[in-house]
Amino acid sequence: MAAGRPFRACACFFSANIFVGRCGMHVCYRDERQLRRDYGRVAARRGGAAGSASGSAADGRVDSFLAPGFLEIVRYCTSPDANLHGLLRYTESFSDKRIFRLPVFTEEFCQAFIEELENFEQSDMPKGRPNSMNNYGVLLNELGMDESFITPLREKYLRPITALLYPDLGGACLDSHKAFVVKYSLHEDLDLSSHYDNAEVTLNVSLGKDFTEGNLYFGDFRQDPSPVPNYIEVEHVGTQGLLHRGGQIHGALPIASGERWNLIIWMRSSAIRNQLCPMCNQKPQLVEAEGFGDGFTETCEEDVPETVDLCSVW
Repeated sequence: MAAGRPFRACACFFSANIFVGRCGMHVCYRDERQLRRDYGRVAARRGGAAGSASGSAADGRVDSFLAPGFLEIVRYCTSPDANLHGLLRYTESFSDKRIFRLPVFTEEFCQAFIEELENFEQSDMPKGRPNSMNNYGVLLNELGMDESFITPLREKYLRPITALLYPDLGGACLDSHKAFVVKYSLHEDLDLSSHYDNAEVTLNVSLGKDFTEGNLYFGDFRQDPSPVPNYIEVEHVGTQGLLHRGGQIHGALPIASGERWNLIIWMRSSAIRNQLCPMCNQKPQLVEAEGFGDGFTETCEEDVPETVDLCSVW
């Protein structure tokens, strides 16, 4: 169990899967010579062409801003007879990619949440970028909403659902997360390049506002690519969320008008990622990190299965 242990990051954060926005590509970095050799020509071509919500959370009233339909799903998933087939009756499924749409928040909460985010955005408080690919948005831990909002949302409400939908990805033991809100508008970020998430399971909720276009698109699972990728488009529906595997290749098409805000929660299972870092595909080299880090934990001796010297038995 990971309870009580500090979370860690993998050292590959500084060298693998680094997104270069101007070129729209991910790179690995060891030194300048290797970078120029592996990516110089491609980068040159692409670079030339590229040119009161928190109050409710703090009060612990998480269920007060969850949609009735979402609470119904949670009640089913925590019932003794819950199973995957029964859960699918409550969700909308997309192709065979294990992408599911479900109601999440009330409309009143989404409106209040965006107002809170806009106030924070206009304040003088220090702000970090949501991730390496998005320039506009908010890290929810900077608003103090991790412990009071996202953690209980993940543990009490989302985990019973992911346990049935993604048992092979640690859906029953998602023990950390990274949560942020991203913003798209005509004069800021328009779209999002193809990528996969540093997560076992991702929740993407459309908060608003008014906008046109900007659909999400999903391709192959990163560990099971096909010679001819099969992409599907999925529209945003206000107050509703999409659950998908973190390793599902996806992106966002350009927004045509208006402004769009989305809440993204990368949910992680240390039991899964401690074996293999999803970003460098190697055994994680752990380094100290703040908060949940990247969801890795140190392995204690009591977690290592006991072994028996068979020679000594005879």
